[in-house]
Amino acid sequence: MPQIPEKIHELTVGQLSARSGAAVSALHFYESKGLISSRRTAGNQRRYSRDTLRRVAFIRAAQRVGIPLATIREALAELPEERTPTREDWARLSEAWRSELEERIKQLNRLRDHLTDCIGCGCLSLDGCVLSNPDDVFGERLTGSRLMAENGNGRQRRARRERAPEETR
Repeated sequence: MPQIPEKIHELTVGQLSARSGAAVSALHFYESKGLISSRRTAGNQRRYSRDTLRRVAFIRAAQRVGIPLATIREALAELPEERTPTREDWARLSEAWRSELEERIKQLNRLRDHLTDCIGCGCLSLDGCVLSNPDDVFGERLTGSRLMAENGNGRQRRARRERAPEETR
């Protein structure tokens, strides 16, 4: 890992990428989403303050545990004067995110436990499919797994009731 002398207070995007492990494209993306910021030199090159390394580490750690970027941006925006997150900030935010993560873990466990039920049908069209029709909410009104269909312009509309094979005879 390249060492950057202490007297250098700003990093190029390449230096930030090398030190943080994030791709240059990811850093540009983070900047476009307001997660990190840079200043531009007279030659229009990006320069990042050294504390951006900690922000990038914070962003990547939060992403690894499944926190959406919008939530991360909101958390960073709460910090005064866009300062770098501290250990205490991480502790406070991770505690707030814990219940959301616990709910996701429960959902994933439920999906894992019922996954083999749907593999047998091959098309996910079981009336009581726990993946596409949890708790058989639509089982009385529709058959199949497609509850919404696109109408051609990218918008979704309610699908018509699909007829069961015995109804078409």
